[in-house]
Amino acid sequence: MKFNINNLINISGQSSKIVDFQDLDHIDGVSISAVSAGLYKVKRDEIVLFYFREGANYASLYTQSKLISENIKWNKKINTKKVYALFINTRNANALTGSEGFEALKKISIDLSSKLNDIQKRDEDNPKKISPKEILFGCTGTIGEKFPLEKIKSSLNELVEKIKYTQNKLIWMKAAMGIITTDLKPKVSMAETNIGSSKIKIYGIAKGSGMIYPNMATTLCYIFTDATLPSSVLKDVLKNNIKTTFNAISCDGDTSTNDMVSIFSTNKVKNPQIKKFSDKRIRNFSKSVHDVLLNLAKQVVSDGEGASKLISVNCINCKTEKDAKNISFKIANSLLVKTAIAGEDPNWGRIAMAIGNSNSKINEQKLSISFGPNKIYFKGSLFKNYDERKVVDYMKGQFIEIEVDIGQGNKKFKAYTMDLTKKYVEINADYRS
Repeated sequence: MKFNINNLINISGQSSKIVDFQDLDHIDGVSISAVSAGLYKVKRDEIVLFYFREGANYASLYTQSKLISENIKWNKKINTKKVYALFINTRNANALTGSEGFEALKKISIDLSSKLNDIQKRDEDNPKKISPKEILFGCTGTIGEKFPLEKIKSSLNELVEKIKYTQNKLIWMKAAMGIITTDLKPKVSMAETNIGSSKIKIYGIAKGSGMIYPNMATTLCYIFTDATLPSSVLKDVLKNNIKTTFNAISCDGDTSTNDMVSIFSTNKVKNPQIKKFSDKRIRNFSKSVHDVLLNLAKQVVSDGEGASKLISVNCINCKTEKDAKNISFKIANSLLVKTAIAGEDPNWGRIAMAIGNSNSKINEQKLSISFGPNKIYFKGSLFKNYDERKVVDYMKGQFIEIEVDIGQGNKKFKAYTMDLTKKYVEINADYRS
């Protein structure tokens, strides 16, 4: 499998090297392939296959957009206990392509399942019969363009021939790069934990840079584990961890037609049997999945189109979590806030403006606003020791923390976003060219 290290260069001028990424290695039961189908003008990998030789239990969460892509429609129709493959293409979202787009996935699934059955017969002692309905699809790219069925079908032989049964860091990076669109960097994360005395691996990849605003997940994200867990438990793990990870990020306030987060367990580690999410033995696993999801979610935001700063907005001491989330996202999605931070201007009045527009009840005499360690507005008036020069220096950093204390309760929510630069306009003005 050819690996081009030059693909890791960040075209914004900030270089990335493979040593900067976590050391994902091998997970039993997961096989990977990524090849070019000629979907872009410049040759690069655009189709990626994750192949589960013995099947994998799985769970997915999808976009809540009222317009959804054909692959999401396909995935929602699948009701098998296990899947044997996840096929992902970039460059084309297969959204608003109608029955033709759906039929294209059907044709790919028939062809791909046939080819996978051939290698089952070749490589397995007890070959499985893989059905087209045991393949999940992920699509990302431009909405409304004709789906490139023939180009993809003509690349399936190579894709299957290049399946690697044993992974290493380079192969995971190749897969992560194969699913990106306007991203400048691949996104990978990992954690290791225990279920009982059994050691468990959790690996994840994601893509996302634009059209990012939580209404489920707001990106493509795939988590893989060698644990033995039923799909019902995997579903609860996702639901319980998505709220404060992928549902806590926003780049531009736009929710995609293709959002998808999935988790796959290959059942290779014979850990203690877990039947319910309430089982205490699953707690460490759930926390580790949260860590992987949050790591990937932050990578998505920090790689937002044109981003130069990662911003966290922590709203604390609210009456309800709903209020805290609402206020956090009013700030995170404010164009005036995002442009001020891009300009390194500590214009805290824009924070106050966004808070006031949140429709939550605000008591001015209890409100406090801080940038990092710098108190600015404190319980109804400018903080007596406020020094704007210190805040100006703070704004020059790459990580900006905004804290808003509402002073009316004990509920909180933290959102993550990025600044809005001139580069964002350039990227999106030229997106299809």
